[in-house]
Amino acid sequence: MMTGNLFLSGAGQIAMAMLLAAMVMLLWRLAKGPGAADRVIALDLLSVLVVAFLVILSIHTGKSTYLDVAIAYACIAFLGTIALVRFIHKSGRKSGLHPPQSAPDSTKGGSDD
Repeated sequence: MMTGNLFLSGAGQIAMAMLLAAMVMLLWRLAKGPGAADRVIALDLLSVLVVAFLVILSIHTGKSTYLDVAIAYACIAFLGTIALVRFIHKSGRKSGLHPPQSAPDSTKGGSDD
């Protein structure tokens, strides 16, 4: 049984290290990001990685309190992402959140026959 605990401990530490590396890369994308849409997606993915980190930390330490924090954080992060997207959409910024619409073509169908 001791081998199973050792494997779970090592796997948890490796998973947390990989999640931290991914978080660092996402922070770079969040700072650099060419548009607002890239930053919103990076922020949303960062919140998913934080939730995953909290779940793995809960398994690694054996404390279920981290699971409660992960659930609450996931709900707040989801609502924050929705609010941020709505704010960017309403502000009318050129953010790349939706594709540009083409202007109506005056050569098609506008004739009075």
